[in-house]
Amino acid sequence: MVSIHDLMPSTMPAVRRLLRLLERTASQPLTLLVVPGRGWSQAATRELKVLEQAGHILAGHGWLHHIERFRNPYHWLHGLLLSRRVAEHLALDANAIIELINRCHAWFGDNGLNAPYLYVPPAWALGPISIERLAETCPFRLYETFTGILDADGRRMTRMALLGYEADALPRVPVLRGFNAINRRWAKSSGLLRIGIHPHDGELHLRRDLLSDLEHYRIIGDYASLYVGEKAQTGTI
Repeated sequence: MVSIHDLMPSTMPAVRRLLRLLERTASQPLTLLVVPGRGWSQAATRELKVLEQAGHILAGHGWLHHIERFRNPYHWLHGLLLSRRVAEHLALDANAIIELINRCHAWFGDNGLNAPYLYVPPAWALGPISIERLAETCPFRLYETFTGILDADGRRMTRMALLGYEADALPRVPVLRGFNAINRRWAKSSGLLRIGIHPHDGELHLRRDLLSDLEHYRIIGDYASLYVGEKAQTGTI
C-alpha cells in the first residue's frame, strides 16, 4: 500500500512531480493524504476531484499539520526526534482530537469530494484517544498509526511494516536507512507493507532507495482491501 502524505496547496507542485514519477514505478491506486485546513481554493479542490476520478483514494490527514507549542515533555521529545512541529494530535486532549477528526471528515463532503474511510494523523501520532472512542464518536473506519492500521468497526489493529524516505537533512539518512532495513525484514515475514512518501522525497537524499523499493515491492491493493474480504496482496518480499 503506497501513500503520499501532506497534500496541501503549497505542496501540490511537488505532488504533481511525484505522481509523474510514480506512474512509472508504483502500483495503483495511490492513497493521497489531504490536509484540509490549509486554505484550499476552488481550483485546488477541483484538482483533488480530478485525482479521485483518476482512481486515487483521498484520505484525511490532520487539519493544519502544524502546532504552535508543545503540550508536554513527551510531545517536545517526539518533535525533537521525529515529528518536528507537525504532530497536531499530541497537542490536544481526546475531546479536541475528536473535534479535529470530525471537522477533517466533513471538509471532503463540503467540497464535493468522496467521504474518506481512512484517517492518518500527522506523523502517525494518534494521541491520547482510544479505539473505542474513535469508533463511537468519529466517522472514519480506518486509522493509520506508526505501527499499523486500526479498524474502528472491528476494534482491531493490524500491525504492518512501514518504509519512509523523508531525509531532508543528512543526519536523517542513516536513521531512516536503519529503520527501513528493520521494516523490510518485518515485511518479509508478515507479507504486509506500507510505503509512506512525502511530496519532496523523490528529490531528496533517499530518492534511489525509494525507487528501488517501489520497483521491488509491487504492492497491489489499498488500505480497505484488508477489511472488505480481500487480503492485501504483495509481490515478492
